Amino acid sequence: VQLQASGGGLVHEGGSLTLTCKASGINFKIYDMGWYRQAPGNERELVATITVSGTKTYTDAVKGRFTISRDNARRKVYLEMNNLNPEDTAVYYCKAGLDSWGKGTLVTVSS
Repeated sequence: VQLQASGGGLVHEGGSLTLTCKASGINFKIYDMGWYRQAPGNERELVATITVSGTKTYTDAVKGRFTISRDNARRKVYLEMNNLNPEDTAVYYCKAGLDSWGKGTLVTVSS
C-alpha cells in the first residue's frame, strides 16, 4: 500500500488549501479513507473520514470549514480546507482502512 499526500503549504489565516492523497497498491474503492493531522507537540488526531459509501464525518474543530471527498476512479481522496486558522497548522496524513498510513504533508497557517 502506498499513500502519497500532497497539497500542503504556507497560507495566510483565512486562506484555503486542498490536500490530495493518491493511493496505489490497494483496491481503493473498498477502503474507508481518512485524514488526520499532528501538530508539534501534540498527538495525531482525526480530522475527517469518508466511508466506501460516501458517509463523511468531521472533528468538531473543522466542521463547516473542511470537506472530504473521494474519487474512486482516480484512487484519490481530497481534503478541501477553507477559512484556515493558525490552529490548523500541522502535518496532515491520509489513512486507508485501519492501519495504512501515508507520509504527511505540512500545512502552515500564518496569522
